[in-house]
Amino acid sequence: MAEAPLIEIRQLTKRFGELTAVDSLDLTVRAGEIYGLLGPNGAGKSTTIRSLMGFVRPTAGHAGLLGGTAHDLALRARVGYVGGDVVLDRGLRAGELLRWYGDLRGGVGRARVGELCERLALDPGRRIGQLSSGNRQKVAIVQAFMHDPDVLVLDEPTAGLDPLLQRSVLQLVRDRRDAGAAVLFSSHLLPEVEDIADRVGILRTGRLVREDTIANLREIARHRLELRFATDLPPGLLDGVDGVAAVEVDGRTAQLVVDGSVAELVRRVAGYGVERIISHDDDLEDIFFTYYQAEEDAR
Repeated sequence: MAEAPLIEIRQLTKRFGELTAVDSLDLTVRAGEIYGLLGPNGAGKSTTIRSLMGFVRPTAGHAGLLGGTAHDLALRARVGYVGGDVVLDRGLRAGELLRWYGDLRGGVGRARVGELCERLALDPGRRIGQLSSGNRQKVAIVQAFMHDPDVLVLDEPTAGLDPLLQRSVLQLVRDRRDAGAAVLFSSHLLPEVEDIADRVGILRTGRLVREDTIANLREIARHRLELRFATDLPPGLLDGVDGVAAVEVDGRTAQLVVDGSVAELVRRVAGYGVERIISHDDDLEDIFFTYYQAEEDAR
């Protein structure tokens, strides 16, 4: 029997007056899984996360974690959270604030906190008010990871960090996933999600419009191919080829968009002196924007 998911959202709906921010959302994240939540501003990502963390009350449906909800303080102590708008007590030193968080969770070893601060190049002796936005983000990350949580809920966790530190944070996320934690990871950085997530969900105006594994999304991505021939192509050579969605020929060069297998295309051009094939495969960003283009066209 499969274990119950550590994050379970069922028919979650949240309205603010006439605005429906999240609409009948179903989403689960299991132990040992990173789920990437994608969507532009206003798609409902942060509202979903805030509902899961108990900061806003759902209009309908359920947002649960660890078999209960975040309103259970014993369960919340097993969750690591980084919000999209980090607000910290500016009068405290970073180390004092981290010790306070540790006490809330029943105590966290100083060695673990020190290790994370060193890994993220954070000086715990500085006051929060003296820190840059990037360093305040580091404080939020340390407090989310320092107690080795069973669930991580991360809303734009690498915002404001330089590329090297972004890489360090992503490795921290992978380490918790490999230790069996469930991770809900929201980000605007699509290559980042593509790199780290096991599954992704694409939100549009509060609804889940696509959910799949990264591996499956890569399989269905269109292939953008450039074929270069030894001589000019005969007229009509590439007409009616199964799987070819678009063709543009310019002398000895053909630009093609192929859905799925390229087998029929290869058979068609065999014997016509193909000198070079250049692939420009779609990445997750191309697939993501496909779903939003339909929305823009409808406006």
